[in-house]
Amino acid sequence: VANGQSVVSVSDGPDDAQALLDLDAEAKAAGVTVLAGAGFMPGLSCVLVRHAAEVFDHVEEIHVAKSGAGGPACARQYHAALGQTAQRWDGGWQRDRGGSGRELMWFPDPVASQDCYRGALPDAVLLRAAFPETDRIDARMAANRRDRFTMRLPMLRPPHRPEGGIGAVRIEVWGRRGAARDVVVFGAVDRPSVAAGAVAAVAAVEIARGSAARPGAHSVAELLTDSGAFLAELARRGVRAAVFEGERSALARPAALDDRAP
Repeated sequence: VANGQSVVSVSDGPDDAQALLDLDAEAKAAGVTVLAGAGFMPGLSCVLVRHAAEVFDHVEEIHVAKSGAGGPACARQYHAALGQTAQRWDGGWQRDRGGSGRELMWFPDPVASQDCYRGALPDAVLLRAAFPETDRIDARMAANRRDRFTMRLPMLRPPHRPEGGIGAVRIEVWGRRGAARDVVVFGAVDRPSVAAGAVAAVAAVEIARGSAARPGAHSVAELLTDSGAFLAELARRGVRAAVFEGERSALARPAALDDRAP
């Protein structure tokens, strides 16, 4: 920032995300863009939230969840996050014990159903900056019994694969269209490292071109002006999303999303 260069960060650490957002004044003074959380979740999840929010007059609730890690460093961060204090927005900032808030989440196949829990995730802070009028924002991460049993211990065995396997993100947005209240659920399945790389690359290109360049520090959801075009470019690079078409959803499928349903 001091050198007059824009920054795109893929970190999913809460402290990193807050530190990047705190650079807002310096970034504006330097005329550069600082983009925080441009990875898998946050990142791809933020793009999907922005896309879902566009069909509502008012967004009331945002819930995001993820499963899977992108590699050894990501796996260590994932493990640490599960055992640390979680932060969510519910009319004010609330703090919860890591590993609490169990909820069964359905991701697109082949990940399917996973028990998900709260953890030290930056998503609520990043999404709150983009949707300041939203009533509730929270984030969860998938974990099995072994994960929860060891979550407050150091990772005893190093990750055995150089790159993580398949992962998934799921976003659920509640809002109002006129007098009606409805929900949109989007999801995506991919290797987290591949999806994170694609999101960061597309964001960096858009900032360099000037189409997404805005001085200051922002989240992906806050910076995007055309989520449909962003999703279309991700799809061109092989990262595709899906819409859940349940009985509660009377909304049309966004053109940028795949036909595959979670």
